Amino acid sequence: MVASDQGDLGEHLPADARCLAVISGKGGVGKSLVAGLLAIAFARRGHSVGILDADITGPSIPCMFGVRRATAADGSRLAPARTRALGIRIMSLNLLMEREDDPVVWRGPLIAKTVEQFVTDVDWSDVRYLFVDLPPGTSDVPLTVMQRLPLNGLIAVASPQDLVAMIVRKAVKMAALMNVPMLGVVSNLTYVVCPECGARVRLFGPERNRGEAGAAGLPVLASIPVDPELSALCDRGELESYERNPFDGLVDHIAELLDGAGGRS
Repeated sequence: MVASDQGDLGEHLPADARCLAVISGKGGVGKSLVAGLLAIAFARRGHSVGILDADITGPSIPCMFGVRRATAADGSRLAPARTRALGIRIMSLNLLMEREDDPVVWRGPLIAKTVEQFVTDVDWSDVRYLFVDLPPGTSDVPLTVMQRLPLNGLIAVASPQDLVAMIVRKAVKMAALMNVPMLGVVSNLTYVVCPECGARVRLFGPERNRGEAGAAGLPVLASIPVDPELSALCDRGELESYERNPFDGLVDHIAELLDGAGGRS
C-alpha cells in the first residue's frame, strides 16, 4: 500500500471546491478532450469552473480553448487565464512559455513540483469545480496529484481496444491503491457515423470498455464517437461551441457523485 498524504494542498482551494481528475493509462485516447468537455458542461450550468492542466510536457488544453495569452499576476498569486465564451479558468505551462511550441525537457521531480505550484501559486478562490487533466500513465504527476490534492473523484478515459482496456485497469488499480474514488469510465472513439447511410462503424471493434468497467464495478458515464466537427473545433480553439457535448445531461449526476465521495468540510 502506498502511503497517501492526500489533501495537503487543500488549504489553497475554496473550502467547498470539488476536484475531479481525468486519468488514462496511455496517451492519445482523449483525456484532455474529456476534461475540457466536462468543464464546459459544468460552466454551461452556471458553475464556476477551472481546469488545471497537469500534462506539463504535452499540454493541449490552451489550444482547445483558444487561450494563448500569458497569465497575468494578481498580487502574490497568478490569475488563471479565462476562456472567451464561458469564462473557464485555465492554468497551463503553455500559458507561461514564450513560445507555445517550445519543448519542456524536465525531469519528473521538477514536473511534479510545477503541478504543486499550479495549486499553491494560482488564485483558484472563485472556482467551485476544478478539473485536473493528468498526463497519461501512473508515474510522478498522477501520484503527486492523488497524494497532495483533495480529490473527490477520478474518471478514466479509454478507447475500445483490448490493449487500452488493460492499461486502464492499471489506472483503476492505482486509484484504489491511493484511496481515491473512481467515479466511472468514459469510452472515446467508439464509432464513426457514415455520412452516406448513417450507419455506425466501429473502427476499433466492439466496445469492450463496458465489460471492463462492469467487472470493476464502474459505470460507463459516456461514449464519445469520432466526430470530425469536434476535431475541427479543437484545432480552431473553439471547443466551447460544440453542441453535442455528451456531459451536458450528466452534470447533476457527476456533481452528486463528487459530493457523495466526500471532501473537505
